[in-house]
Amino acid sequence: MPKITDVAQKAGVSVTTVSRVLNNRGYISDATRDKVYKAMKEINYQPNELARSLFRRKSNTIGLIVPKVAHPFFSELTYYLEHYAYKKQYKILLCNSNRDVSKEKEYIELLKQNQVEGIIMCSQVLEVENYLNLNLPIVSFDRALSKNIPVVTSDNFLGGKLASDLLIKKECKNLAYIYGGIGGPHHTALLATDRYQGFLEGMKTRKDELSIQTKEVNTSKIANMAEEVAEFLEKNPTIDGVFASSDIIASTIIQACHLLKKAIPNDIKIIGYDDVELSTILTPPLTTINQPLEKMSELTIELLIRQIKGEKVSFDNSLPVSLVERGTT
Repeated sequence: MPKITDVAQKAGVSVTTVSRVLNNRGYISDATRDKVYKAMKEINYQPNELARSLFRRKSNTIGLIVPKVAHPFFSELTYYLEHYAYKKQYKILLCNSNRDVSKEKEYIELLKQNQVEGIIMCSQVLEVENYLNLNLPIVSFDRALSKNIPVVTSDNFLGGKLASDLLIKKECKNLAYIYGGIGGPHHTALLATDRYQGFLEGMKTRKDELSIQTKEVNTSKIANMAEEVAEFLEKNPTIDGVFASSDIIASTIIQACHLLKKAIPNDIKIIGYDDVELSTILTPPLTTINQPLEKMSELTIELLIRQIKGEKVSFDNSLPVSLVERGTT
């Protein structure tokens, strides 16, 4: 494998000159710079990015920890975060934690070793102190970790209220809230729990006329989830309106209704949350609460980079949501 000394010899310059070209430090004439790049190309020299980052004390790398990158929500989120990081000349080091304590701890060590300049937290199973002790800029996505860590979220409470308002408008009387998460410790830190509180708020003025039941799905496998939801709906046949805490859960409710031969939206109306791309290709297409994932991602990157630069940022950052009505209502 070619070394920096080989580049210097090929270009007829000193190793110091090659190093200055690679790290863009000091004055280098265009002719010298061209000679170095030409020599690198001819001998196929690949600079050691980690060594360069240590030299510059700047890696232009951001760590991103997600619970499950295969999940449609986190896959779209990862796409947008990488897009806006790249626009700011930062690269993403992706860590898929599976909400596993030991795995998350290993990834934290990996991020430290790779000299990341900041971390975006979308999954947290370790104690908050593990992150505060890193002395790195951190932004949390939809998780209240600490008053010292900025958070980006959507208006989950309003989302829940929009859902109940629509179901009541559609004359549903027996409502259900079906929810679930990816599991693991610190699940209560998820700001998504506010969706249920907003759902209840929307029912307050009509609570004597309405009934509500809740169901937590206890499996992460979608096929098993549909069976679990079908069993719940079979035991509660009068339910005519359902708010799901995510589009994925809403999709399993649609499956369950197909199994039970319940017509959507005539027999039962369904509302999801997130408005991921999946919601548009379901049959029927899913009515859902849109949280502006692209704008939230852009803001997350902006907040992190501002911290990296030593600037002050706001700690509570909530973006508005909106109702998108489709075929399930």
